[in-house]
Amino acid sequence: MSGMSDAPNPHVLLTIVLKHHPGLTLDDVQSKLKASEWWDRFPVEGTRVVSWTVAMGLGQIVTLEVPPHLLGRVNLELERSAWGVFSTEVYPTYDFVPVRERIIERVRAGGQ
Repeated sequence: MSGMSDAPNPHVLLTIVLKHHPGLTLDDVQSKLKASEWWDRFPVEGTRVVSWTVAMGLGQIVTLEVPPHLLGRVNLELERSAWGVFSTEVYPTYDFVPVRERIIERVRAGGQ
């Protein structure tokens, strides 16, 4: 019998790269985010923040777990409240750690 961890996840992971616009100061960024209600609107209700990191010189990198039916809403909120502060890049992603572990086990057992 398969364990619960073997069940497919009904959500998708989205990695969102929020690149700072050149020329905006931190005060400009905070002011624009407040005016667009960024902190109230994002992330979208029903999604889960997996990670949210800052890459110095680049911006912020957010990974969300998203039910597929909320993909459009995530996009809409990025357009409403992030544009003008950040340029955005969005990538469907997945957790490679379990895959890596399986590959390591297979290689150690003599496979490829």
